[in-house]
Amino acid sequence: MVNYPDFVFLNGTIVPHQDAKISVFDRGFIFGDGVYEAMVKINGQFFYGDAHLGRLASSLQKINIHFDISGLPKDIDRLLAASDLENEDCLLYIQISRGVAPRKHGYPDGAMPTLMMYALPYKLPEINNKHMAVVTTPDFRWHRCDIKMTSLLGNIMVNQFAMENDAYEAILVRNGVITEASHSNIFFVKNQVVYTHPANELILNGISRQVVVALCHQMDLNIIEEGIKQDDITRMDEAFLTGTTTQVAAIQRIDAHYYFKDAIGPITRKLQEAFLELKNQENETKIII
Repeated sequence: MVNYPDFVFLNGTIVPHQDAKISVFDRGFIFGDGVYEAMVKINGQFFYGDAHLGRLASSLQKINIHFDISGLPKDIDRLLAASDLENEDCLLYIQISRGVAPRKHGYPDGAMPTLMMYALPYKLPEINNKHMAVVTTPDFRWHRCDIKMTSLLGNIMVNQFAMENDAYEAILVRNGVITEASHSNIFFVKNQVVYTHPANELILNGISRQVVVALCHQMDLNIIEEGIKQDDITRMDEAFLTGTTTQVAAIQRIDAHYYFKDAIGPITRKLQEAFLELKNQENETKIII
């Protein structure tokens, strides 16, 4: 079946995807009480895989799910071997819920977390050359957007709004300030200065976001972690998105305002090229985020 994996890792067992079942009383199913990560394997290695696993551990800690992630690398290797993806570029999805318990809002005592993982063949383009159209919409989500949680209804609703308006993404506005997008982070450029919302509780601090911030410092690009007001969107010179599969993608249009017709802005292009160089490097030579 298209976009379904051949195999799923579920609580230590690898099974065909159609046989992967969880209890209807799993809190991930009932409450969205869980967290997740997604990362891509490129040229034989997961791109900032340690950073992704570190963020997974942080999300687990923030919602008080007690799960030791130290065994995940070996489990991931088992899953990739079973999926015949050991030597292929792929996307890995990991989800951990609080586990099975009677339906009560309070945390259950002694519930065993549910671990689910799968991998799919996935090949990223060298550079994302798409010219993105995005739309603005109010950010009506809760205030702990820093947790990569499975309860994504707010993100789903605004992304659907984007698709219904022939846009790739919806960028979110809270109290007149741009925070992030439904499944990516957003940057702006003005007079060769790069701006992005600070990594506080109002955004998810994306791994690709962190990489681009580090690249700006490495390349001596002035970067300010400050939210851009919605009223200032039209005054910016460039805008771009970042994300695990989005990479660095130029925004051509926000609502009715165009940043360019054909040529991507020079700062965005420089960062795309630097991001590509980073993907092609060995782990030990990558910049620290």
